[in-house]
Amino acid sequence: MKTRNIFSLLAFAYAVASGAPALALSSPQIGASGQTYASGTLQCALNPTAGMSPMVQAGLYNPKKNTSGTVVLNGAQVASVAFLSPDATVWLVNGLNTVAVSILRGLSDSYSFDASPSTAWNQPNVCIPDTRGNTINGALEYAASSKSYATVTPGCALNPASGQPQPYVNLFDNGSYVLNVSINNAPLTQLGSRRRSTPVFLAPGWNIILAANGTLSTDTYVRNGGAGTCTLP
Repeated sequence: MKTRNIFSLLAFAYAVASGAPALALSSPQIGASGQTYASGTLQCALNPTAGMSPMVQAGLYNPKKNTSGTVVLNGAQVASVAFLSPDATVWLVNGLNTVAVSILRGLSDSYSFDASPSTAWNQPNVCIPDTRGNTINGALEYAASSKSYATVTPGCALNPASGQPQPYVNLFDNGSYVLNVSINNAPLTQLGSRRRSTPVFLAPGWNIILAANGTLSTDTYVRNGGAGTCTLP
């Protein structure tokens, strides 16, 4: 129990420090050796350059102080792991993925993950939702619920939070609905009768914007933020 607690604390500390979602650490798969682990299922998280993308965490399970190893994705090493840094975030590619955690002396466990995107609507990766229910009318995209709409083409403005010019779109409340707005799983603001619109600044790569009207409906928009930077006009 003591070693398991040590593992849990170290894993949680890594997740906080790296920005990896704690959910990726829940219900892990333990390798046949009993010394390695990987996430039970793939998760969607914000990749620094690609935007919302599939990932898992993998590493050492209850490692001893002198234990070290490597994490390999589809035959290529992606990280080194050891007692003080037992876990690694592994960004999956489209299709079938094999993640292996190898420890010195030839011991290795493998884990399989299917990150195949839908081909029915050219899904760029498995984390990007289907927004074909939305309607584009000129420069605006209307949600299937008709409760909100957003500008299609990103503009460029100074983001007060980062102090840097970033691409953005405007999101509008299409009535007097109470809409809880989030960007890439991070809460942003609330729209309603007192605030009818908000700029949504985009991270590099794929961005997912949600506008939830309680449990009644959730409007979804997908925007590509490119490099995440822009030049002010």
